[in-house]
Amino acid sequence: MAPKLPNSVEELRSAGNLSFRNGQFCEAATYYSLALRLMLERGASDPKEESVLYSNRAACHLKDGNCRDCIKDCTAALSLMPFSIKPLLRRASAYEALEKYSLAYVDYKTVLQIDGSVLSAVEGVNRMTKALMDSLGPEWRLKLPSVPLVPASAQKRWNPLSSENHKETAKSKSKQITTAKGRVPSSGDVERARVLKEEGNELVKKGNHKKAIEKYSESLSFSNLESATYSNRALCYLVLKQYKEAVKDCTEALKLDGKNVKAFYRRAQAYKALKDYKSSFADINSLLKIEPRNGPAQKLQQEVNQSLN
Repeated sequence: MAPKLPNSVEELRSAGNLSFRNGQFCEAATYYSLALRLMLERGASDPKEESVLYSNRAACHLKDGNCRDCIKDCTAALSLMPFSIKPLLRRASAYEALEKYSLAYVDYKTVLQIDGSVLSAVEGVNRMTKALMDSLGPEWRLKLPSVPLVPASAQKRWNPLSSENHKETAKSKSKQITTAKGRVPSSGDVERARVLKEEGNELVKKGNHKKAIEKYSESLSFSNLESATYSNRALCYLVLKQYKEAVKDCTEALKLDGKNVKAFYRRAQAYKALKDYKSSFADINSLLKIEPRNGPAQKLQQEVNQSLN
């Protein structure tokens, strides 16, 4: 006599979990499918439960090498509960197995926006970066689909301060940014800084330069060793016509990387706006020594020359 099947969604999910742990992936997928069907028949509305069932069934498909059905189930799970880490990671793994590296990269990057400490996502981004550079060349980033911006409510924020200090105000946060310069950031801090910088980059693409400045500033509070973060924030200050701040950031960027062409160019633009034409001209000359054929720099040089004469 065949054993009686569980008759509730919870029991079916538990039976599926047990089968999965025992390596019986096809059987586990069947239990999850029965649970989903039961929810449909009963008209039950529980997006979180339904999302978990799709995500669990996706894990079964992934284990069995059925990447396309894994992607379908992960997408269904995410439509119910956006920015859930497990379906994002499983879908990224499936995309990677299908050599859809751009889509895998986007999912791994999305996970890191939610929680920058997820090691499998960090490793995934590194693998996809190498694969994309090999297949698409140095301009690979320009050929990617956009990475969705994760809302703050879905992010697991990092708190380098003690729990006692966690309740302090923005004054404490400002102090944290200052004291970051006096310590060597940990590998975790560096990764958090990188994720925040990427969030800032996405905001710049959307034209939200004020919010981008906040992200870059937060990034620098974790690690102030990235020249590009300073030069990117300088771009935002330029757009907002905060030219002195732009000069300061470009100077910091150049201390870290004396060949940061963008920092030279943006500082030259800021000096020009401040009518400090000699300093602007000097920066353009420094840039052109690095990149003699830089068209925008050549054009800016002509404009500054006219102001000097």
